[in-house]
Amino acid sequence: MGYKVVMVYSSGEEEDDEVFETEAEAEAYGLVQVSTYQAGGEVLNLSNPGDYPLDPDDEAEFKIIEIDD
Repeated sequence: MGYKVVMVYSSGEEEDDEVFETEAEAEAYGLVQVSTYQAGGEVLNLSNPGDYPLDPDDEAEFKIIEIDD
């Protein structure tokens, strides 16, 4: 049995290929992915705010699913 992270964006969901042994590992990975998504949006906005405005409603979330190996 393993765990996968499914990222949930405003445009849809994306299942990651990484398989984790514990739910805690999957949760830590999901939290890093959310942080990376937010940081990427900020960097794009700082590089050219006119082309990449910050959207406060554009957030990433994640869910963890249990899979059979």
